[in-house]
Amino acid sequence: MPYSNYLDWYKLTKMFNVSRRVKMAHTFIARMKVFPDKVEQFIDTCERMEKAVAEHEPNCLMYKFFRLREDNAFAVIESFKTEADDQAHQETEHFKEIAADMIPCLDGGYEREYLDPLT
Repeated sequence: MPYSNYLDWYKLTKMFNVSRRVKMAHTFIARMKVFPDKVEQFIDTCERMEKAVAEHEPNCLMYKFFRLREDNAFAVIESFKTEADDQAHQETEHFKEIAADMIPCLDGGYEREYLDPLT
C-alpha cells in the first residue's frame, strides 16, 4: 500500500473512532462516474472541496473522496452531526462554487447510500 494511501487509511480509521463516540447521525457514501477526459479536473475539485469543508464546517465529522477500482469511478464519504448540518453544507458559498465546477465532470448523476452505526 503506497504511503499516501496508508496515511489516508490511518486518518480515516482515526476519524471513525472519533465519530463513533459522537454517534454519527447523518452519514452516507455517494458513488459517481466521471468522464475520462475530466478525471484530473474532478480530482482537483475534490481536493478543493475537502479543504474548504475542513476549514469552514466544524459540524462535518468526515468528508473524504476516494477513487474506486472501477475505471473513472469515485466515491465520497460524508458524515455530519445532523441532517441539518448536511443541508447547511449544501448552502455554503464554497459548496456552490466548487460543485459548479464538479458537475460537468460527472458522467451521469451520483447515488447516495446512507450508513447507520451498529450501536
